[in-house]
Amino acid sequence: MPPGFAPAPVEAARRALLRKRAADVARHWPLLAAGLGAHWPATFTTWADGRPSNGSLRDGWDLARELRDRGTLPPLGAEELAAREAASRYDGHRPPRPRRMPAVARAGGAVAAQFAGRVRLLRPAPR
Repeated sequence: MPPGFAPAPVEAARRALLRKRAADVARHWPLLAAGLGAHWPATFTTWADGRPSNGSLRDGWDLARELRDRGTLPPLGAEELAAREAASRYDGHRPPRPRRMPAVARAGGAVAAQFAGRVRLLRPAPR
């Protein structure tokens, strides 16, 4: 922190910016946010604290994948992640790109397929 700055207002601004970022990600990932419910702000801000933003879409994608890997991805989030993974390629480094070929994706028990540019949820995540 630069000299002469009061730590309390800087901390308040940091928390406010994390909440704003969580709201932006929730707009791109509404099912993930709804699946986490009241835990969404805390889950996102804990994950995002100290990480630079890659944009709302990519931040939500990275968080959903991490929750999936930990086994804590809610069913709605699993369905949304499966649909996104079927529709687009995302390696975690470059921006997502639409898939050209048919694809099937799985996340948390949910299965989604993309064919001719349309994504269908074949199996919902177990509740």
